[in-house]
Amino acid sequence: MPEQPSSRIDLTHNPAALKALTHPLRVRLLGLLRSEGPATASELAATTGETSASTSYHLRVLARHGFVSEATARDARERRWQAAHTLTTWDNETLLDQPGAEVFLATTRRQQVDHLGRTLDRHEADLAAGRLDPAWRAAAHLDDYEVRLTPASAAELGREFAARAAELAARDAGNPEAARVVVVTAALPVADRPARDAEAPEAPDAGPAQDGETP
Repeated sequence: MPEQPSSRIDLTHNPAALKALTHPLRVRLLGLLRSEGPATASELAATTGETSASTSYHLRVLARHGFVSEATARDARERRWQAAHTLTTWDNETLLDQPGAEVFLATTRRQQVDHLGRTLDRHEADLAAGRLDPAWRAAAHLDDYEVRLTPASAAELGREFAARAAELAARDAGNPEAARVVVVTAALPVADRPARDAEAPEAPDAGPAQDGETP
């Protein structure tokens, strides 16, 4: 019997595992196994549009670093995989001292943005097809805010949001009205742009582009 998923795997001091997750397809395969449950390489290939040879290879890499393990097979011919943990965690400050950390963070963040887009498409399709209670039309939300925070406050915001989400999930555990809710948070600081010179004249309007010109 394969080991059941535990709570988390911490990459803070695991540069080899960190490097394994710098491939976008591996991040997506791991996410699918966590959200959708055990699957074969062929099933994951159909979901991702990849070949089964590709998904099989990347699943073996994930298994080598402890992210996935073999699941109970439905027959003797198949090989099914399951996620070995429910969460991947790390400490940003310490992680950035590891080789490949910048690539890992960039890869995972882009994959999270892609995941948000796929989730939005699925949410809208499920509502349109009547697979969700109509009450979710009002309850679902996608918000963005722009606030000025210190690094310490931004980190505190992330911790408090995660703690509150866990608290509400525990409260709603077992409630038949509860549904899977994908929650995505981000705190991405950007530098202020230089102030525009109020005295600088505006460039004249050149009019519409002509054939062969780039507007």
